[in-house]
Amino acid sequence: MLQQRTLKTLTRAVGVGLHSGQRVELTLRPAPPDTGIVFRRVDLPEPVDIPVSAEAVTDTRMASTIGSGHAKVHTVEHLMSACAGLGLDNLYVDITAEEVPILDGSAASFVFLLQSAGIVLQNAPRRFIRILRPVEVRAGEGAQAKWARLDPYHGFKLSFEIDFDHPAVDATGQRVEFDLGSGRYSRDIARARTFGFTRDVEMMRAHGLALGGGLDNAIVMDDYKVLNSEGLRYDDEFVKHKILDAMGDLYLLGKPLLAAYSAFRSGHALNNQLLRALLAERSAWEPASFEDEREAPRGFAQPAPAW
Repeated sequence: MLQQRTLKTLTRAVGVGLHSGQRVELTLRPAPPDTGIVFRRVDLPEPVDIPVSAEAVTDTRMASTIGSGHAKVHTVEHLMSACAGLGLDNLYVDITAEEVPILDGSAASFVFLLQSAGIVLQNAPRRFIRILRPVEVRAGEGAQAKWARLDPYHGFKLSFEIDFDHPAVDATGQRVEFDLGSGRYSRDIARARTFGFTRDVEMMRAHGLALGGGLDNAIVMDDYKVLNSEGLRYDDEFVKHKILDAMGDLYLLGKPLLAAYSAFRSGHALNNQLLRALLAERSAWEPASFEDEREAPRGFAQPAPAW
């Protein structure tokens, strides 16, 4: 059968939160089959577990935030993207502050941490959500229109198009398609960094956001150009980061999707609305697993490749 995966041993990282600027320690630990991915606020007087789910998402402004009661964890999408890209099903995430560390602004550091700890198979079938018919959400009209959609597909692929009116972004590819079955997540997607504009920084910091952001953990642009001295990691790094974010946002469903995701100018909010719309349409999906791994989509049975 196509088996669930967890870590072989625990691994740790220390960094700062992109928005909070707080120092945070992260410990990633193995978890038993059918646990899912569970964030645990270990800094609170009574530790609080926050299992990931579409309904656990409490805020989508600038990042995806999950919560349980008064306990919250901000900016979970890059770590969740790495888990999706490596096919990791079960994981405990112990965290000492309210925001996942931004590290280098991509998912690459999380991929490195997870692969360094080792990924092992577990004696339980991977449990998927298979899309049976299209589900779509839309927002805005005219030039402000944006949408996200799931269609049936034997595997998991994503296509994303952005539309930024900025010279540095216009000079790059603004549409990309990625198929997880290619086994090239670590190489082609994981290194894409989050990005922002200097004109927005003052406003964001006035609202207590981007306090830990800088040129070492984001692509930063003025009105004309990229300010990072090393330039871009990919020719189409901006839209690839949107694919990275979408993979993390969609993995907050709690199970991997068998679907084709497509989007135009979507973001954290619309991605979560798409998951909630899917769950509300019970006839649009079914649970799935593969007793014979040969029936699984191409590339899904192989261990996640190293860099």
